Amino acid sequence: MKPLPRRSRTPRAPRRRVLAASAGCLALLATSACGGGDGGTSGASDGKPVTLTMWSWMVGTQDVVDAFNATHEDIQVKYTEITAGTDGYSKIDSAIDAGNAPDVVGMEYAMLPEFASQGNLEDLTEETGDLVGSFPESLRSLVTPGGRTWGVPFDVTPQLLYYRTDLFDKAGVEVPHTWAEFERAAEKIRKADGDVRIANAPKGGDVPFINGLAWQAGSQGFGVDGDAWTVRVDDGPARKVAAYWDGLVGDGLVRNDPAWSEEETTARKKGQVAAFIGAPWSGAGLISQLPEQKGKWAVAPLPTWDGTPATGTWGGTSFAVPKGSEHIDAATEFIEWLTTDPAAMKARLSDAEAPSSVLPAGAGMQKVAAAEFDGASGGYFANDLYEVAAAQVDTVVKGWTWGPVQGSVNEAFESAVAKGGWTAGFAAAQRAAVKALDDRGLKTSDG
Repeated sequence: MKPLPRRSRTPRAPRRRVLAASAGCLALLATSACGGGDGGTSGASDGKPVTLTMWSWMVGTQDVVDAFNATHEDIQVKYTEITAGTDGYSKIDSAIDAGNAPDVVGMEYAMLPEFASQGNLEDLTEETGDLVGSFPESLRSLVTPGGRTWGVPFDVTPQLLYYRTDLFDKAGVEVPHTWAEFERAAEKIRKADGDVRIANAPKGGDVPFINGLAWQAGSQGFGVDGDAWTVRVDDGPARKVAAYWDGLVGDGLVRNDPAWSEEETTARKKGQVAAFIGAPWSGAGLISQLPEQKGKWAVAPLPTWDGTPATGTWGGTSFAVPKGSEHIDAATEFIEWLTTDPAAMKARLSDAEAPSSVLPAGAGMQKVAAAEFDGASGGYFANDLYEVAAAQVDTVVKGWTWGPVQGSVNEAFESAVAKGGWTAGFAAAQRAAVKALDDRGLKTSDG
């Protein structure tokens, strides 16, 4: 049995050289010297179409590219699927260094500041500034570090609670609205069946999982103080979240299987996990990997600390243009179609055997996705995944900032969690962030 697809786990840092030309933007990505080309060409000038190359790992992308190529004469796209996570980003990085990068890449929000600060993305402020300005501020801020536009938002990923209605009913528990209720539900579920736990706290750490929970609690990750970075990875809210999950693990109230592992998937298949924390895209994994559990899963808002609606995010992707593209105008025309045209969303969700459950960033595209997913999924969930997910977008807590050294943070966090738990992970990640910023020659502040 294969584990559930690993959709949005943020990778460790790619090992790359710091481009001398990007020195001016290393402070806070606040200058157009970080990227930007001559714009390239949008359409053919010699009667031949412009050919773009695109790399991504996202479900349904080949279908999207096929739909675009069938309806556009001046621009054609060649798609290459790459691996999500570390290997994929390393491949992109190596191609940029070699001068043969693709024209369009999928770029997770968490990694965009790191690639931009290295001078490895084109500044798209002129080409896509108006388009990005049409998205909600919470999404704009993810692709405009330093006030410049480095990508266009594709999806939005509020954390959600997926739960087995039958296992909750068997244990006599209601859907928890607070983390205190979640812990009490965990106790009742274990008491009802000693083989079942309410959820899995990933052994060895899963940074996007815990970052979203810290975000929900009010943690800020990084911040900006004048021309310096402030590191808030191990702040009070993060420590509160870490202590909570360390307690659940220590008390045996949750499983402690490695993230994205065979063990985790097998436990779900056997009905030994009553719930899990995910994002909208997680729904597709359930449908493809556990089709026999159709009708047993439902979706709810994430429990909160005080009962007030709030959530963080898990993953999420933008589309960016790597440094050196000779077809920036054509690439941004394609990106606009990818992110705003209903035909693109219909194509992405056209595979009934493996339907994507992505929640698009644009409200209009969300309606298209919801309608397409409802037909493709065949009523897999006991309630409406898209209705629940869309309602959580406005509850994403403001104030979180991704830093330019997220890869180093992730690596240190996972190593420390494996040895000493979640609390140790945040402390190690804080130290790693400060060191990585210093190594990059970036200023830090205690402000």
